[in-house]
Amino acid sequence: MCGIVGVVTDGHHAPPSTQVGQAMNAAMLHRGPDEGGVYRDGQALLGMRRLAIIDLAGGHQPMQAGDGRFHLVFNGEIYNHRAVRRQLEALGHHFATASDTEVVLHACMQWGGDAFARLDGMFAIAFWDAQERRLLLARDRMGKKPLFLWQGPGRLGFASELKSLLHVPGVEPEFDRAVLPAYLAFGYIPTPRSCFADVTKLPPGHFAIYHAGQLDVHRYWSLDFEPGFQGSEAEAADALAGLLDAAVSQRLMSDVPFGAFLSGGLDSSVVVALMARHMDRPVKTFTIGFAEQRYSELADALKVSRHLGTEHHELVVTPDATQLIERLVWHLDEPFADASAIPTFLVSELAGRHVKMVLSGDGGDEAFAGYERYLRWLTLERLGPLKGVTARGLRLAAGVLPGMQGFRLRGIAERLGQPYPDSYLSGVALSRPAQMEAMLGEAGREGYASLHPLFSHDDRRPGIDRIVDADIRSYLLDDILVKVDRMSMAASIEARAPLLDHRVVEFAVRLPQHMRIRGGRGKHLLREVARRWLPADVLDKPKQGFGIPLREWFRASLGDMAADVFASRCFRERGWLDPVAVDSLLRAHRTGDQDQSGTLWQVLCLELWARQFIDQPCALQAVS
Repeated sequence: MCGIVGVVTDGHHAPPSTQVGQAMNAAMLHRGPDEGGVYRDGQALLGMRRLAIIDLAGGHQPMQAGDGRFHLVFNGEIYNHRAVRRQLEALGHHFATASDTEVVLHACMQWGGDAFARLDGMFAIAFWDAQERRLLLARDRMGKKPLFLWQGPGRLGFASELKSLLHVPGVEPEFDRAVLPAYLAFGYIPTPRSCFADVTKLPPGHFAIYHAGQLDVHRYWSLDFEPGFQGSEAEAADALAGLLDAAVSQRLMSDVPFGAFLSGGLDSSVVVALMARHMDRPVKTFTIGFAEQRYSELADALKVSRHLGTEHHELVVTPDATQLIERLVWHLDEPFADASAIPTFLVSELAGRHVKMVLSGDGGDEAFAGYERYLRWLTLERLGPLKGVTARGLRLAAGVLPGMQGFRLRGIAERLGQPYPDSYLSGVALSRPAQMEAMLGEAGREGYASLHPLFSHDDRRPGIDRIVDADIRSYLLDDILVKVDRMSMAASIEARAPLLDHRVVEFAVRLPQHMRIRGGRGKHLLREVARRWLPADVLDKPKQGFGIPLREWFRASLGDMAADVFASRCFRERGWLDPVAVDSLLRAHRTGDQDQSGTLWQVLCLELWARQFIDQPCALQAVS
């Protein structure tokens, strides 16, 4: 795992100095504390920081071949690199190291943009052909590894983290206020946009070619939802078991100590169970819990640990963890409001004391339809023409019920009367249209309508496929994977997600709906397969999300912190959000009438981000 950076010109300009490359590298030292390097010629500047996982001695970057014609910087891991190496050797290529980096370099030399469909893994790649003056960039299928792009006059900059681009002469930290409706809806900024007007993100499953000042982007992979599995459920279970076993086995490739995040839920428990089958020593497992028992999974994780015989480590998170907010805002690069970034960082930090790489259970909810919103969606579909009547009844009931009960019923009634994608947005959004309009004024008046272009309107897709697709292309990509990448890298460890092996995901989303959802529960087939390795009391317990007690914390010390921030002169004069509307939300939450913790967290994170990246635009060093 590494971080990569670079600037390539159109041939009429010189690239920035080597010192700029070193500064870009230094901004993401946490991504690769083991070593770094910079390459510069008359048109290109490439840099990287390395966290050495495979071939510790032989994977130095930037790597070159072809008598200095070809140069590569690469972030990630290629799990099938030995098989690709054999293909390349048969074509006459020779290798000097055992690293996957050298395989990627020669694959790009041999196949160009056709190389990436041959690679299994997670990656962000930059390949420079100094003779043809052509830069090739690529990102893995699911978007596990980030890649930001900046285009200026005659120049293209790229980086694993946005803060590195701020060291490139000409890059200005100009906030793009047009992304505020999306941020207030989701708590993140959807790909391909970023928080800065002239910076974008390369979409997953795409590669780009920059040549003579022209950037062309191409897709090399997309997720196919067409029904694919035609066999029995028993046959599907055997096929899935084989795919899962192979995905976990591949990701155990490492020359350094490794372990796993374990929540005690289905997904991470399956991953650890399969790890235990392949290892000749106990798996090192790491768990985060909370003093507030309704949020804590410590007991569940301990039960799984004892069943599988793992070497278990745990940590209890207290409200004091909110003191980390400014530090994590720096690592997250953009305004980002998934509060589970806090425990994700803490469990990464805990793991980093013992290992250098972990496996996680991320991706199971999206691929196998595990979220409760999928069940709600199916319930709404079955209501059909009765939705309007039901909505009216709920609105009447909400009018007479006090506090939080009425607040929740109004939200359900709102979703009942909406077409897709508003019905989806109402289920996932942190802020409702009325709140967006109150805080943004004219810019928020369209509510969710301004977000419609982000979603597919393919009404032919049955059942839950539309919202599973939306989750994979948006929530998984720009929330879950961003959180896991930035927080694990902040602790200088690598995280691998076997449930997001593209073959597992392709298989899962093409299963018949009844194999994904049954008996009022999602992840049916995954759960049935897991019975081969895990006991029933682990598999049949109610689902518990990876959340934190934001509601309670905003009624205590976090609310005091927010009140101070929202009362500050810089917040009230910034002009992005209406401070009166924000004050109203905080009062409503602290009196207990409503749960506005999600929106309040968004606003707090946005302001703290602005203070670091706009008010202090260099963002040169991490907040301690």
